[in-house]
Amino acid sequence: MSDVAGESPASRVGVRSASLIIASVCVAVDQITKHWALNALDGGHVVHVVWTLQFNLAFNGGMAFGRGQGWGPVIGVVATVVVVGLLVSMRQGSGRLSTISVGLIVGGAVGNIVDRLLREDGWFRGRVVDYIDFQWFPIFNVADICINVGGALLILGYLRAGRVAS
Repeated sequence: MSDVAGESPASRVGVRSASLIIASVCVAVDQITKHWALNALDGGHVVHVVWTLQFNLAFNGGMAFGRGQGWGPVIGVVATVVVVGLLVSMRQGSGRLSTISVGLIVGGAVGNIVDRLLREDGWFRGRVVDYIDFQWFPIFNVADICINVGGALLILGYLRAGRVAS
């Protein structure tokens, strides 16, 4: 038996499982690298990698590009709502690109939500750990990479689907 989207319930479960596995890997890599950054870059230690790339510990209590400082609780709640919305959207089934992109976005968002929940005192009062620094671009982390790559893939998937439908 298949649903409206032409996928069986079993294949939808596989899609959700794949997205959750991708998200879990993103969260694990993000948290492991943040743990490394907190230990290796403490006290102002900077690791020069190549060209302008360096690892430099910073904390962000706002959102992208350091905007919205002090809005951490609101950002945390909004991110949680987005994660739930994306997970619910997976019930409708989707293609491989959507599965990957949702997994990346959810994993990145959860990685940063963990920081907001657990890094400091107070519910959603924690700051996100950032450490990847090109010196000409705002400092970021693995979770931010996952969110941006996932978002780009999601847009690409929608554009491809629109082109196929027309």
